[in-house]
Amino acid sequence: MEVLIVSKGHDYAHDSFLAMFAAMDGIRATLVEQPAAQVVLQPEHADRYDAVFFYDMCGIPGAGLVHDDASASGEPPAAYVRAVEGLLQRGTGIVLVNHATVSWPNWPLWRQITGSSFMLTSGLLDGREVPGSGYRGGHGPLQNATIRLMPQGAHPVLAGLEAGFDITDELYLKTAEFESSVLPLMRGDYDFVQANFTAPPLAPPEEQASWSHPPGSDLIVWANACGASPIVVSDVGDGPPAYDNPAYRRLIENALRWVASAEARVWARDFSARG
Repeated sequence: MEVLIVSKGHDYAHDSFLAMFAAMDGIRATLVEQPAAQVVLQPEHADRYDAVFFYDMCGIPGAGLVHDDASASGEPPAAYVRAVEGLLQRGTGIVLVNHATVSWPNWPLWRQITGSSFMLTSGLLDGREVPGSGYRGGHGPLQNATIRLMPQGAHPVLAGLEAGFDITDELYLKTAEFESSVLPLMRGDYDFVQANFTAPPLAPPEEQASWSHPPGSDLIVWANACGASPIVVSDVGDGPPAYDNPAYRRLIENALRWVASAEARVWARDFSARG
């Protein structure tokens, strides 16, 4: 099985991160950084990959995360739009982890892919004004939290994880409503309320000073579909405490194998047809 990893825009421990993939029997992972990924993801190159693992953080105006020909507005280059649309048309499996969910905040298709309601600043989400999302861990004033992830029903992504597992990682305070449009896979045993989070670090200072957020969803891992592609998203996966965690490695390996399967593509077609 061939997996393409797309990275850049956010620091991470490369050796520990890549060791996670090296331990997956029968999975051959190739790492490409942005903006070179915009070339490798073109159909003539991307067709050889069974799944794409997005771990980049790109297209964020004012954060030094606008790569190559991306405009200052955070819009992706036209060639990259075509490349990602091609993945969705072909039904290529996609896994997105942690900061990859906040890339391209001004590109509606990326939010359709992730299904996440994470907002770097306050703004419109599905036609409704919402505050910037809460943030805990990483480079913020609050440390990463240790939580227990619990599976939601039976699913191939959850195989071997039926008892749940503990993880210490970064957390996001998203809206409570977002999960109605995705398939829940794992919830975090944690109180997702404003008091346990800080304001979004990339929001303007005045927004951070007055930041307020209602209680949010405890959904940490979910499945989604966009076009013909099955997708798995995990908010957690920021550093070595995740990469080196055997249960987390199992989660990511399960996710990669599932999104690359014919079964997942059938599921994506049916899930997308709901509405």
